[in-house]
Amino acid sequence: MSQTATAEPTMQQARPVQKPRPQPPYHVVLLDDNDHTYSYVIEMLGAVFGYPVEQAYQMAKEVDATGRAIVATTTLEHAELKRDQIHAYGADWRIERCKGSMSAVLEPAE
Repeated sequence: MSQTATAEPTMQQARPVQKPRPQPPYHVVLLDDNDHTYSYVIEMLGAVFGYPVEQAYQMAKEVDATGRAIVATTTLEHAELKRDQIHAYGADWRIERCKGSMSAVLEPAE
């Protein structure tokens, strides 16, 4: 009988699988002003966020009544993009004194 040396199988230590930590959410908050019509707000929310007319109308009513409305809650990077798109949307052609887009800010979502 011949004796053959065999290598012992080595066990690699299993590394714990690290799940990516979820990014904290941020609100995109649309701020009210008197230089934009409901039609503008509804159109802008549809173009930037894809909201249907009725949902955008409800948000327009909220921003008019309270001075602000949360229009999205998402990751910081995506919230920054959406805020920038609101700021870049342009003036409301229906109001002569309107000089630019609406304003929006970001807030951490609690």
